Amino acid sequence: MNISFTKKQEEYIAQQVATGEYQNNSEVIRDALRLHKIYRDKVIDDLRKEIEKGWNGPDSARTMEDIIASKKNA
Repeated sequence: MNISFTKKQEEYIAQQVATGEYQNNSEVIRDALRLHKIYRDKVIDDLRKEIEKGWNGPDSARTMEDIIASKKNA
């Protein structure tokens, strides 16, 4: 697998290794991917919960036009 990074990303990875917390660049990337998965799973779970609340909540008396107009005036 070949992955390209920006100069700024390469510098960040090198800084993380330099702290001594990581042995090499690969460890930094593996940790970043692990954290990304945790974050992504939480965001998706939170969105699903909010969608479920909307489906199960009371109906609104507002029309679509009312909602659009309120956003234009905000």
